Amino acid sequence: MPTTSRQVLLASRPRGEPTPENFSLVDTSLADPGPDQVLLQIRYLSLDPYMRGRMNDAKSYAAPVPVGGVMEGGTVAEVLLSNSDRFRAGDIVLSHSGWQSHAIADAKDLRKVDPTAAPISTAVGVLGMPGMTAYTGLLTIGQPKPTRSGR
Repeated sequence: MPTTSRQVLLASRPRGEPTPENFSLVDTSLADPGPDQVLLQIRYLSLDPYMRGRMNDAKSYAAPVPVGGVMEGGTVAEVLLSNSDRFRAGDIVLSHSGWQSHAIADAKDLRKVDPTAAPISTAVGVLGMPGMTAYTGLLTIGQPKPTRSGR
């Protein structure tokens, strides 16, 4: 089992467009999973526009990432080791583990992904938050109506 996680940390607050200097790459020791926790290997990260706002130290709908903190984001991960009755090794889960290779997570914060329903990457894409945002924007805000094509 892995004993370290490669993490992307917010090294400084960007002014304008983020640059590589605003981030640092570190290897951090992993603790053993506690009761009702699991060890995850991150497979996919949803890199979304809202993350830029979280790099600022400003009041918003989502708290800012602290300088020195792991960049946050939705992830699809594989359970490597489980101390939970809800998950077993090999399960694919949706988590909020952020920009890192491995994470320890509380089982209550995870949701199983059915890998037979669609490619697992879609859980942070078209079937995840980005897809729901587009769906809601189209149907709720756009309110499309049936029309003739005009041909």
